Amino acid sequence: MSSDAVALLELQGVAAGYACLDIMLKHSPVQILEANLIEPGKFLILYAGGVAEVEEAHQRVLEERGEQVCSELLLPFAHESILSGLRAATQVPKTQDYDCIAVVETKTIAGALLSVDRACKDAIVSLVGLRVSGALGGKGFFVLEGAQHDIESAMETISIAAMEKGGIFHAEVIARPHSEAVEWILKKAPFQLRSE
Repeated sequence: MSSDAVALLELQGVAAGYACLDIMLKHSPVQILEANLIEPGKFLILYAGGVAEVEEAHQRVLEERGEQVCSELLLPFAHESILSGLRAATQVPKTQDYDCIAVVETKTIAGALLSVDRACKDAIVSLVGLRVSGALGGKGFFVLEGAQHDIESAMETISIAAMEKGGIFHAEVIARPHSEAVEWILKKAPFQLRSE
């Protein structure tokens, strides 16, 4: 199945979330990456597929249940690193030395995905970690690596992109991070999205 687009919907609760999941699966062959409760009391649906299929599923839910949608994001032609990041497959060997990393925590999951997409398209940086989980209070965080000037350029893009979806909660740029610190920063979270 093509995965040219990635999208998410945050619904006001579990019942609304499952109803919307059923609507989208009945109308479009999308791949569900995650459908689960997130804090505070919302339901997250993350999905991918071809651009037309994802747009159809997204639009159908907005038309039929728009009043129950708290937040939404549609990324047609999403940067390829987003899917691998959601599957925790972006990490590099522990021996990797980084010139610079950015650890960015956004106020919303949509803000994290939008920021990653724009930063990876606009700057010469790589996504090495992406976390969206039930234990983050509805926030998301990600880690980028690259040369320090490229990371700083990416941070400018991220600041603008994140504002569209709630803003940045906190961000740190770490020059020449210690290898042991990197291992902890990129440690897999206990809550994982299902991988194929």
